[in-house]
Amino acid sequence: MNVEQINPYRDNEEKGGQVEEMFDSIAPAYDFMNSAMTMGLHRSWRNKALKAAINSLDGYKTGSFNILDVATGTGDVAFKLHSLLPQALITGIDISEGMLDIARKKLLELPEDDRKLLAFGKADCLSLPFHDRQFSLITVAYGVRNFSRLRQGLEEMKRVLAPGGVLCIIELSTPQGFLTAPAYKLYSRKIIPFIGRLVSGDSRAYSYLPESIAASPQREDMAALLRAAGFSSVEWKDLTFGAVTYYIAK
Repeated sequence: MNVEQINPYRDNEEKGGQVEEMFDSIAPAYDFMNSAMTMGLHRSWRNKALKAAINSLDGYKTGSFNILDVATGTGDVAFKLHSLLPQALITGIDISEGMLDIARKKLLELPEDDRKLLAFGKADCLSLPFHDRQFSLITVAYGVRNFSRLRQGLEEMKRVLAPGGVLCIIELSTPQGFLTAPAYKLYSRKIIPFIGRLVSGDSRAYSYLPESIAASPQREDMAALLRAAGFSSVEWKDLTFGAVTYYIAK
């Protein structure tokens, strides 16, 4: 089944609204669950992907950048980007006000001068409220699986990316090893949903997670979609036996 047809709750309703509902539901438990279900590895995955993306930016050592973080959630990637590029202007967008509320609370903990460089707002990834060629770097972590129309979302990000700009996608993927594949299947389809139900109280959200991962285009299939959407120089790299893959495209 196509990932666009995998819905969090109901089969006969539009996906985007359900994704918003789901993330509003799990927002209070989101950061804890990220750490618990990845055993803290999500930080290492994030850091490796972002450093690769930044290294791909022309003149990153001397220039300041306008950065967009799509599906920013609670702002994890946006805040890390700020630590790596402290002069950059960073905008984080998401469709879930519940997630954005947490990101904004985190923002208030930063010094005033830092707060001026970051902003969080609600926006739809399929219709970005930004000018063409506005951003030098666009990031999206664990979000493209949730796009109701993946090709359209990729094309929108390309539209607002400046010439020579970089897109960095971080996404969960399915390990392919003889031993790791069955172990991952057991962990993702049984253990994660069980823990998710206990912690978040949402009986469906963490069952949707492995279903959407399995149905999502991965590795060369995702790279082909990126090229079809107009990107070039597409590269990808597996991390932790293929449990996550990041993509760098210009």
